[in-house]
Amino acid sequence: MRLLLVRHGDPDYEKDCLTDLGKKQAEIVAKRLLEEGIEEIYSSPLGRARQTAEPFARLSGIGDVHILDFMREIRYGREDALYQSGNPWTVSGELMNKGINLQDTNWREFPEFADNTATIDIDNVRKGTDEWLASLGYEREGLYYRCKTEDDRKRTLVLFSHGGSSTAFLSRVLNIPFPHLCTVLGHLRHTSITVLRFNRHPGSLSMPALEVAAEARHLREVVSDTENIKMIQ
Repeated sequence: MRLLLVRHGDPDYEKDCLTDLGKKQAEIVAKRLLEEGIEEIYSSPLGRARQTAEPFARLSGIGDVHILDFMREIRYGREDALYQSGNPWTVSGELMNKGINLQDTNWREFPEFADNTATIDIDNVRKGTDEWLASLGYEREGLYYRCKTEDDRKRTLVLFSHGGSSTAFLSRVLNIPFPHLCTVLGHLRHTSITVLRFNRHPGSLSMPALEVAAEARHLREVVSDTENIKMIQ
């Protein structure tokens, strides 16, 4: 099985929708995704992710977009003070600059993540990730996934979501501590594509291979004359 993770387009966070630029990006990434032989479409329940999925659902003829509630975007900070102390990427960068070991599996105990909505939401993504993958035939055993499918047919899916929830998803399946992955991937560009390949042989126990990370070539020097929108690599 191949799984493509796509971040939403440029957003209006207050209205939870795409800007004009984001809509253009969604159309462009939809055309790029037609190359992948995708069979099923999944999305976060949030508007900006669903709107990014819509052009591909239409162009591909697949139509149906399945909603995964656990892939809604993660938050950062206390409930009454969200984002006032930064976000997972800036905080992870600050920890790195202090020489903190971001590969520490006990990162939840760092003061920057303890008692934080981010940690709660990341763990919700982790739990939902394992449940969803099990429904697709890949059951978590320790650090890896057991292929429970009865055949080895190649299957390709796409999931439209967010920078934070995608990073949390990848952190889980690749066994990389979340703060460390924040610094490795950086803040994912809008409509960037990350590809995972799961071992499809029945009975195999493995970790998915990372085929592509944060690809955004489809946004290179694209200009809309009618809307005067330019996306620069």
